[in-house]
Amino acid sequence: MVITLIGYRGCGKTSVARLLAERLGWDWIDADVVIEQNAGQSIKEIFDTEGEPGFRQRERETIHQLLQQDQLILASGGGAILNEQTRTDMQASGPVVWLNAPAETLAERIEADALSQSQRPSLTGKSISAEVAEVLEQREPLYRETATVIIDAAASSPEQIARKIEQVITEQQQHKHSEQDKGNLS
Repeated sequence: MVITLIGYRGCGKTSVARLLAERLGWDWIDADVVIEQNAGQSIKEIFDTEGEPGFRQRERETIHQLLQQDQLILASGGGAILNEQTRTDMQASGPVVWLNAPAETLAERIEADALSQSQRPSLTGKSISAEVAEVLEQREPLYRETATVIIDAAASSPEQIARKIEQVITEQQQHKHSEQDKGNLS
């Protein structure tokens, strides 16, 4: 089983993935880091040389490979849900957790993270707050469609979010097993 974290840049996927993996004793990985390592370039450089289609193809292939693992927490890229096959693969591999936060909160976090600004490309050429609002509006239906669990990532610390995800996933697994047990008794 792979637990995939989805959500817009700045929602806390990488921080929560690390903490959740510690809680569960699992491995964790950030898909964007794997893409950068495989390409030998930053995401911004990939966008500059290959464009968004080239990056999205790399992302699709990388996530497909990562979803073959077991006991993994996967922090996906914010736009990974744009590919229908990736969404399907995520759902088939285990729980998909959307770390949901309002555009204003995400923009504040991105603006406060100088590394994120220098390593990640602008998708629209607009100001950070305008871009986040516009792109989040486009992606929100896909996040909602893909997620099996939705967590408010604005109101809690990464530690609290990891604890909540662990609790929800554990409850889902127990419910799933009790339903299977009922089926075996008939």
